[in-house]
Amino acid sequence: MRWLLVFTAGLSPFLYLIWLGFSDGLGANPVEAITHYTGDWTLRFLLLVLAITPARWILGWVEPMRYRRMIGLYAFFYATLHLMTYVVLDLNFDWPELGEDILKRPYMTVGFTAWLLLVPLAVTSTRKMMRRLGKRWGKLHRLVYLIAILGVLHFLWLVKADLREPLIYAGILAFLLGYRVWRSWSGKQAKVPARPGAAVRKAG
Repeated sequence: MRWLLVFTAGLSPFLYLIWLGFSDGLGANPVEAITHYTGDWTLRFLLLVLAITPARWILGWVEPMRYRRMIGLYAFFYATLHLMTYVVLDLNFDWPELGEDILKRPYMTVGFTAWLLLVPLAVTSTRKMMRRLGKRWGKLHRLVYLIAILGVLHFLWLVKADLREPLIYAGILAFLLGYRVWRSWSGKQAKVPARPGAAVRKAG
């Protein structure tokens, strides 16, 4: 039942987008609205994936760990919608122009790179692939950190005026990654053996 709730929650932004399309709710520039909307939800799902482990550490929430792969697949789903909106509705399948944009525009370069890196993560998100790859699966899926950074950079470089929204995403990402670094560092510090005689001096 919970699986169905998470699945429905992940799909609801897409269903809402369809409703906006049929109800003329996308504004004067629907292509731009769809592009921005799908890009936003890509970042939100990426950050949600990255928030699950810190939530377990800090709050003891174990249940969300079961749905992390599904949430990651939704990030790929909305990222693909984001890219396809640009390719189909904006460029009208003009592949040479797409290639030129990727090579010449930094925000397109990092955005397309992020999508390419998401592809192997989506393909290997099944239990069968987890068993087949073993320890390599975890190493491969650490690419999500780089993907999230590239996604935020894509948004920052795309926006020309009001940077508030991309900076909010950047701040959340900085906290999520920074907390991981701090926890890893503090854990290593706790394992460092005390120097000989330190305990005796402290007791004295």
